Amino acid sequence: MINQDSTIYSMDTIHLANAIRHRHVSPVDVLEQFIKRIEERNPRLNAFVYLDFEQARHNAKAAETKVMNGDELGPLHGIPTAIKDLFDSKPGWPTTFGGVRALKNNIVDFACVFTERIEQAGAIIIGKTNSPIMGFRATTDNYLFGPTCNPFALEKNAGGSSGGAAAAVADFLVPFAEATDAGGSIRIPASWCGIYGYMPSFGRIPYVARPNAFGGTNPFIYEGFVTRTVEDAVLVLNSLVGFDGRDPFIFPGKPHFSLPDDRRLSGWKIGYTPNLDVFPIAEPVRKVIEKSLTTFETLGANVEQVKLGLIRDHTELTESWFRMIIPLSIMALDSFKQKNIDLLADHREDFPPEYLAWVDEGRKLTLLDHYRDLEIRSEVYDSFENLFNTYDLLVMPTAGALPVDNSSDGNTLGPSEIDGVAVDPLIGWSPAYLINFTGHPAASLPAGFSPNGLPVGLQLVGRKHADADVLLASAAFEMARPWVQYYADRDTMASS
Repeated sequence: MINQDSTIYSMDTIHLANAIRHRHVSPVDVLEQFIKRIEERNPRLNAFVYLDFEQARHNAKAAETKVMNGDELGPLHGIPTAIKDLFDSKPGWPTTFGGVRALKNNIVDFACVFTERIEQAGAIIIGKTNSPIMGFRATTDNYLFGPTCNPFALEKNAGGSSGGAAAAVADFLVPFAEATDAGGSIRIPASWCGIYGYMPSFGRIPYVARPNAFGGTNPFIYEGFVTRTVEDAVLVLNSLVGFDGRDPFIFPGKPHFSLPDDRRLSGWKIGYTPNLDVFPIAEPVRKVIEKSLTTFETLGANVEQVKLGLIRDHTELTESWFRMIIPLSIMALDSFKQKNIDLLADHREDFPPEYLAWVDEGRKLTLLDHYRDLEIRSEVYDSFENLFNTYDLLVMPTAGALPVDNSSDGNTLGPSEIDGVAVDPLIGWSPAYLINFTGHPAASLPAGFSPNGLPVGLQLVGRKHADADVLLASAAFEMARPWVQYYADRDTMASS
């Protein structure tokens, strides 16, 4: 029984869902507590950029009626959540493609797969979270809404591109939220905000794109989510997986994931790469990651430092990612042009110069350029697959740098160098995008804190389709080094 309403917003998803199911608390009361929390905290956090409390209240009342009538309930019945303001949609809501000013009133009439399935599971979507323009960087800021602040240090950025989602979950504005990932966009903000970000195997959750059904493959674009616990991640994952014929690459059937009671890793061989061979990693990040590795050893695993055998430097790999992803942006811009909205001609000032430079570069690319990039991608894929012939799991830093300061001009960038080594400030400071080359399941989990109190994320990568391994290893780590207290400590400090 829940005795104090003030505890509702800090409950994790699985316990809150059980409390609703057993009538210990009503969906209406749950929603009102989260609305109160959002009204108090979001003005300084800027995690939500669109809210529809009226529709949410209507849905919460309907959810309460189902509970009282004894109807069959979905696994997420009555749980408030959020979708990302990028390419994700709910009928009647705006989609600004990451804060493009000219699109602030761009209302759509269709639902994305996340909206479809999460509402079928009973969750109540209350709004949309902030992201960068076109998702084209690993920080969250834009000219329309501004930056999303890091709950652990409000002057810092939440990471991107799912920064609004990560900040909202870390600050108890919702128990879980949608996050998508084309180059680290689930895992990087999870790392910087000290939460759990799960990116399932490509094809595990439907990715439905039109008019190009194959648009999510260069690189692999994942549908996913962020939570505060691994058990919550399993609950949400089970609500999202399953066949959808609109996705050419979707797995058949509908698996059900669960966590075993025995969460040891006895006999596991885990490879540890401190820098994926070629990426600079800031010293404070390295130290936290190295310290966390002993946890796997206490769980019975054998951890060995490895090299992947990458033959390109980090700059060449980063530029390859840009060349692969930019055609999707150009197609999106062209689709608006077909609707007589010429964003680049009439609203060019709505886009950051770094993005515009890559759009210009992208229009020069040839089919031969694309195939050369696929050769680079193949080299990366082979490196990972060769390693998984020996190791059950690969662990590494999620991001190469700590959270950066927010800018005041709507154009917050990542670091341009790490330990004296130049990196691309959009995404080159995080090696997370390499997994978007390969399609493996991956997660970022809280590894600890830097000396100045900023979260550091540890990335786990599993064999092809081995989602169960990544989830088990994550849960084992969480059991050995629980991170739930991080949020309570931060919330206490923020409120004092």
